[in-house]
Amino acid sequence: MARRVLIGACLAAAASFGAGCGPQRVQLAEDDPNHRGAVIFADRCGSCHTLAAAGTQGSTFDIADREREDGPNFNDRKENVEDVVFAIQNGGFSGAIMPENIVTGEEMRQVAEFVAKYAGQGAGDAEKKLGAPGPESVGG
Repeated sequence: MARRVLIGACLAAAASFGAGCGPQRVQLAEDDPNHRGAVIFADRCGSCHTLAAAGTQGSTFDIADREREDGPNFNDRKENVEDVVFAIQNGGFSGAIMPENIVTGEEMRQVAEFVAKYAGQGAGDAEKKLGAPGPESVGG
C-alpha cells in the first residue's frame, strides 16, 4: 500500500513539474470571438508557425536551428484575411512545404480572422534577433 502511495506521489510530482514546461497555451479568453481560430491554429499550424496569441513557437530565430519546414513568424509578419485564406487553400505562397487546405470551410475562416487580427504585433523582433530582416519580415 505504501509503495502505491509513493508511486502515486511521484507521478503527481512529475506531472506538476512537467506542466510548467513545454509550449504555451492559447492566450485568448474562451469567450473571445477569435478563441476557436487560435485553438485550430495552435493545433494545425503551430508546429511550423510562431504566433504568441496562439501560444506557438514553430519558427526559429537561431540560424543554426532553421529548417525548411519553419514557417513565417506571425508575431513579426502582418497578414490580412484574404492572404491567409489564399495561403491555406494553396499551400502557402510557394506551395513547397505547407499542405494545401490544412483547414477548410468555417475553420479556415476562423483561422484566417484570428491570424489577421493578431499577426504583426511584434513587428521587428525577428530583425533584432537575426541582425537582418528574416523571411518573416520580408513580404511574400
